[in-house]
Amino acid sequence: MSGRYVVHLPVVASDLLGAQRLARVVARWASMLPQADPGETTVSFEDEQGVRHRVFCDLRLPGGGRCLLGVDHDGACARRLGGLRL
Repeated sequence: MSGRYVVHLPVVASDLLGAQRLARVVARWASMLPQADPGETTVSFEDEQGVRHRVFCDLRLPGGGRCLLGVDHDGACARRLGGLRL
């Protein structure tokens, strides 16, 4: 075992895009906590929890950080979005 635990926080969203948007907000807020790993955030349908959809791009950046833009973002990867520290 990895010694890590995953917290599952069920929410209600009307569609996949809405679920991904909500997950981004929650993950960015949680990134203030040192225990959080927002780049690994995924969403799934309630009845298909084994099929997960990534929320963030999460590619490695020079210097070791990860991209925290949306999974299908346009342009270059980044750790910031509109001045918000991620």
